[in-house]
Parts: sequence; structure tokens; C-alpha cells
Amino acid sequence: MSDHSEPITPSSTSTPTSEHAPSISLDSLSKTKSAIESLSSILSSFPSNLSFSISSSNPNPAFSLLHDSQVASQVSSLLREPNSGAGDNNLYRWLYDTFQSGDPNLQLVVLRFLPIIVGIYLSRVALRKPLAGFEAILLALYAHETTSRAGQPITMNVPNLSLPSVYHEAKAPINNNSTELNLAVISPSLEPHGTVRSTRRARIVGVALELYHSKIYHMPVGSKIDFCDFCVVWASQDNNDDRDLKKESESNGHKEGRIPLPWELLQPVLRILGHCLMGNTKNKELFDAAWAACNSLYARSMHDINPKALLATGSLLKLGKKAMEPSEDLDPTKIQKSNILVI
Repeated sequence: MSDHSEPITPSSTSTPTSEHAPSISLDSLSKTKSAIESLSSILSSFPSNLSFSISSSNPNPAFSLLHDSQVASQVSSLLREPNSGAGDNNLYRWLYDTFQSGDPNLQLVVLRFLPIIVGIYLSRVALRKPLAGFEAILLALYAHETTSRAGQPITMNVPNLSLPSVYHEAKAPINNNSTELNLAVISPSLEPHGTVRSTRRARIVGVALELYHSKIYHMPVGSKIDFCDFCVVWASQDNNDDRDLKKESESNGHKEGRIPLPWELLQPVLRILGHCLMGNTKNKELFDAAWAACNSLYARSMHDINPKALLATGSLLKLGKKAMEPSEDLDPTKIQKSNILVI
């Protein structure tokens, strides 16, 4: 499994303050100050507290930038403009250069806006609009993961189910091979790509979302809610895609409509939703957004008759329901009546 170095920050359920942020090196501080100064020249207005943090004793101004609601609102508005993502742009160049700086704290700031970038990008692909700005950022994230994984897949060991558990008696001699662990591939090895083609798009975006998921505990709640909202849009049941995409694109810059959901894209989407659903139950707004997204994706799976997606989304809904209605009398050894799905 790839090794992702992560700065230590508080859980997204807590209220972030600069006192929670760890101190950083002088080199990292210099990069952060340069990034903040560049961003201040792009946005129409810039928070005075961030400008002050450049020259103050703030131990980690990148942490303040990550959690600043005013900056997030302005950047989100620019990313959601009707013609966003096309060609060269100061904001896209800033996002690209900031991630390429290699500073883990600044990379978190870029990843904070990944749900909007991916959401707008995937929704507008069917419109055949030029989206080179978004693609450059996605390719930078993909290249980062390709280098980090060094050609190795992300795997995990799972128990061999042919081996009886400690709660059961073995009725037959155990095969020596049955004690071995099975190696499950979570994400296959990556090949370098310099362009985004239609056959590679889902994989490239999926890898970017895998990177986002690996840092999700550092992400502000607002970023996760953005992701959940786009999942609802992506799962739309309207079959008149092209007509609706064009209509919504002209009237609204951030909700274009239904997209294809292959497993290589859906898998990281469900991992992120799993965190939003189960990892932040104390935040009702995030829980409700994740619950709505899971319901929408479950309905989409029913519509597409996708067994793998049905099993995954249905499991998330069951876990979410248990989180909403905890039962003190639950007996884990009792066999529950299974649901029958009729298609």
C-alpha cells in the first residue's frame, strides 16, 4: 500500500483553529506565504486574517487557508462559473502549481476543492466543452499517485473463509493452504498518462478521488458536503442526458446532470461516502447529505441493474440506518431476516 505522509490536524468534527495546527519547517512556511500572496492577487477580496498570518507568528498559515470559509466560497464560485475549466486560467494555474510544490499542507488546500473540480468536470464532459484546465489538475494528482505507489497496487490481506472460525468446530481436516491470507487488490497498479482520453477518464478521476479519500480526515466538512451534493446530481435518473445537460449548463454552472458510473469510479466514491456517513455522525448536515447521496446511488443502481453497486450502496444504507437508530438490544449472533430484492 502506498505511503501517504500526512500533516497532523484535528478531526473534521471539531472546530479548527490555528492553535490545533502543527508548526512547519521554514521551507514549507516560505512556500505557503508565496502561495497565499499569489492567491490574494487572483481573488476579488482576501481575508485580512490570512494576510496578517503571513507576517504573524501563525505556526501553520496553510492550515488557516484550508479552513477559511471566505476563500473557499470565492474559489468555489470561480470553479462553478459556466465557462470554467477551459484553457489557461490564473486560478487553475495556482491550483496546479500549489499541488506541484510538494508541500503536504498546501496539497491539502488543493484537495479541498477536488469535489467541485471533479463534479464540474464529469458533468460537462458530455457537452464536449474544452476542459483543459481541470484536466491538468487531475493529471497532476494522478501523476503524484503514480509516483507514490512506485508501480505497486494498493492491496490488503483478507481472511480465507475456507478456514473455520474459532466459534465453529472443523468437521474435516484443515488444508494447509486454508490458513493462508487472500490478497485483495483495492486499486490496481498505475500506468503513466499525459493526457485524458475517454477510455482513461474514469480511472484517472478515480485515482484522484482515492487520493482525496486518503486525506479525508483533514478535509473541512464543507468539502465533503460538496462531494455528496454532486453524487446526487451524478446519479440522476433522467435519460434525456444531452438535452438536460445543455439546459442546466446554461442556467446553472454547477449542476449539469447524470454521468456514467463505472466501478473504477464508483468504488472510491462509495469509500468517501462511507466516511461521510459513518465517520461524522455528529455533524447532521454532512450525515444528511451523505444519506441522500447513498439513496440516490442506490436508486441509480436499481435502474441500471448493477448487482455490485446494489450490494455496496445497500450496505451503506443499512449502516447509516443503524447509526440513526441504534438498538441497545441488538444481538450480533442472531440471524436477521434477509431482504428479498425483486427485479
